[in-house]
Amino acid sequence: MKIVIAFQGSGYKTFQEFYLKKVFPDWRGEFPNLVNYNHFVDAGSLMLLSCFLTTRMGEMTGIAFIDSTPIEVCHPCQARSHKVCGDLPQWGKNSVGWYYVFKLPLIINDKGELLAFKLTPANTDDRKPVGDLTDGLLGKWLGDQGYICAPLFEELYQRGLQLITGSRKNMKNKLIPLIDKILWRKRAIIESVNDQLKNICQIQHTRHRSIWNFLVNLLGGLTAYTH
Repeated sequence: MKIVIAFQGSGYKTFQEFYLKKVFPDWRGEFPNLVNYNHFVDAGSLMLLSCFLTTRMGEMTGIAFIDSTPIEVCHPCQARSHKVCGDLPQWGKNSVGWYYVFKLPLIINDKGELLAFKLTPANTDDRKPVGDLTDGLLGKWLGDQGYICAPLFEELYQRGLQLITGSRKNMKNKLIPLIDKILWRKRAIIESVNDQLKNICQIQHTRHRSIWNFLVNLLGGLTAYTH
């Protein structure tokens, strides 16, 4: 687990290079029972990483940001022949184009600390996992226009959560408190977190050999971010 987490912030682009060029020659003293690279990554550490990550979640401050980011599993041209993740990923579309991906909805607090996350197929509505993600949270949480939904707002409000979103062009103008407008302008913090997860913690790449390897890499990257 320590080696997997260390890789996510090491700067190496592949785990094989990190393991063979850094861990094996330099860290044998700290890890005397190192195994061959081919036997290192498996599903054995998946459950332990999941448990450890739950202990690394941030504190509830009363202000939270939610967003969903795509996690590619292969190039779109290879989607028809992709078998590593089975039929779990699905086609999804954003402002750039079509992707064969998972979605990773995230909730962070105003300090950038991770509060909750959930992995879903790309064709899942962003509003669907909100109920599970916000379980136990209180205060204000801010999302983009994709979370606009009157029934969802009422459901969360009854649980002590106030949903704050931007407005679409075809919506009537509504009076919004100044503090909510200022908070919503700070929503870009979660975009920075998504960028950091992908480009520094490397939760996304298309070289996985099994679904277990994909999940271990994802949890390792999220855990590395919490550090």
